[in-house]
Amino acid sequence: MNYPPKHHQDNDQNHMIEVIKAYPLATVISVYDNQPLITHLPLVYENGKLIGHIDKFNPQAAVLKDDNPVTIIFSGPNCYISPSIYSTTQLPTWNYIKVHLKGKVKAIESKIALKQSLITMTKFLEAPEHKYVLTPDNPRLDRSLDYIKMFEITITDWEGKFKLSQDKKPRDINNAKQELIRTNQESIEQFVNAVFK
Repeated sequence: MNYPPKHHQDNDQNHMIEVIKAYPLATVISVYDNQPLITHLPLVYENGKLIGHIDKFNPQAAVLKDDNPVTIIFSGPNCYISPSIYSTTQLPTWNYIKVHLKGKVKAIESKIALKQSLITMTKFLEAPEHKYVLTPDNPRLDRSLDYIKMFEITITDWEGKFKLSQDKKPRDINNAKQELIRTNQESIEQFVNAVFK
């Protein structure tokens, strides 16, 4: 059974890849001994696979191998939608962009591959200004390699859950889009200023 309804689903992999690239912090979920293991990690998309790194002392590191199944959630922007923004009578709702993936995970044991992957991920995350460059001769990088595990996830199932008022009139769809942009910009600033004084 697919949920949410079809008009809130987006099966275009290119759209989902754009979410992954723009919001790379993933929720990675594994199950071990009937218990969920959940970690939040940045993942980089490369040729149908997701590449990540995890602290070797994280309990989830032990199951990120051997083609074990894994579920990944990427979260884009979201916000409450007040009926006041619509030109027609509506009820309150919540709009969001989520990507749910399933895959098989494989540990990458090569220290050379791990080192290059950390450099590549840093370059991706530093774009576009590249104010910091992680170089291969960085001594801290070499010292950290014994404490980091690299893995890759081959994606087997894609689900785009884009609830963006698509079932409304064009004017109201645009109003909801503008509200999503406005609310996210304002709420982040208010939250950070209130919590981290």
